[in-house]
Amino acid sequence: QLVESGGGSVQAGESLRLSCAASRYTDRCMGWFRQAPGKEREGVAIIDSDAWARYADSVKGRFTISRDNAKNILYLQLNGLKPEDTAMYYCAARGGTTCRYFPSLNSRDFSYWGQGTQVTVSS
Repeated sequence: QLVESGGGSVQAGESLRLSCAASRYTDRCMGWFRQAPGKEREGVAIIDSDAWARYADSVKGRFTISRDNAKNILYLQLNGLKPEDTAMYYCAARGGTTCRYFPSLNSRDFSYWGQGTQVTVSS
């Protein structure tokens, strides 16, 4: 089960930290995805249990993905938020190989999903 929290409404330039409780996926490739109204779900960042990570170009330098394997929690720190970051943010996990070996940000490659947490950024 994946349960996200931490979303909210902020002004441009502010920060948020999203959390995902992930009790069954500590050894899996995990990631954050987002979906804005009328748009396809897009990958934001993925991370292995050894902290290897990959980011979408649109968030590099602003967002940071991390995980606490002891607490089974996945995080996404969102800094320098922009109105175009407004979306529902989802936590996801997949089986099989590591993120490093197969560094896909395509949502179709992830099988397990949370319900999402809304992030709204106003200008």
